[in-house]
Amino acid sequence: MCSAAWSDKMLQLLRRMNNFHSPGSSRARCLRFEVAGEQVGWIPPHVASILTNYPDVFNPPHGGAISIRQSLDSYQSRSEAVDNVLQTLRQRVSLTCLKGWRDEKYEVMARFCDTPLMWMERAATSLFGVKRYGVHINGYSWSETGELRMWLARRSPTKQTYPGRLDNLAAGGVAAGIGVKQTLVKECEEEACIPAAIAELAHPVSTVSYTYEDEEGVFPESQFVFDLELPPAFKPRIGDGEVQDFYLLPIDKVKELLVSDEFKPNCAMVVLDFLIRHSFIEPDTEPFYQEFVANLHQTL
Repeated sequence: MCSAAWSDKMLQLLRRMNNFHSPGSSRARCLRFEVAGEQVGWIPPHVASILTNYPDVFNPPHGGAISIRQSLDSYQSRSEAVDNVLQTLRQRVSLTCLKGWRDEKYEVMARFCDTPLMWMERAATSLFGVKRYGVHINGYSWSETGELRMWLARRSPTKQTYPGRLDNLAAGGVAAGIGVKQTLVKECEEEACIPAAIAELAHPVSTVSYTYEDEEGVFPESQFVFDLELPPAFKPRIGDGEVQDFYLLPIDKVKELLVSDEFKPNCAMVVLDFLIRHSFIEPDTEPFYQEFVANLHQTL
């Protein structure tokens, strides 16, 4: 593949993953989702109309926003009331995302550093455009000849999302009450059988942030990115079944795969960030260098 074609395909992927910022997106028609006076998300129009059926939990749309009733004035009361609505919708309304119910709780807050205002079922967060946080680990090793090679995982064919696609060495969402480093160690152990003593050597290096929309809702996401150098003799092993295989590949092959249909899109973004930081992609040779960097760090 010629360089220009690769650059074009990479830029198209980044734009798709940031399509909520694009002209013609639903952003202008979405309502702000507010909790305790703070905006914590974006509610698509079709979801807003459904929420008006639950006046004990949600105030009617006002001033371009839908808010949780003030009488629900605590973390637990808000969480339980919204979850009861979602459990009802799960049974009665055809919302595709709720078919993937995971029984995983995600914190809801305006910024990661803020005190959480409530929790919400992971599968429902796109209905409210609530920001989701995750941890992604770039695993790599050096060959005897000094060549850097990257570890990639192939997702299980039974995964709910992007089955069989290529992924980072390990990755997972930051669940309610769980820290970033704890999530990193947990995912490394569960997905790749990497001992905690090795996983804890990973370095926090970046965040990758983007917002996209599709038929299931709005997805503002931010991934905490870590680099983990693995000993040359170490080989990840399949753990909890979320991965079907691991590959140790030269960077040229990784770069080729990034713009194929084989990669989970947000994981491709994490790898692109790695390639930029390690100078495998440079501004003198990549015409879209600035666009790449900007699109890896788009926040609402």
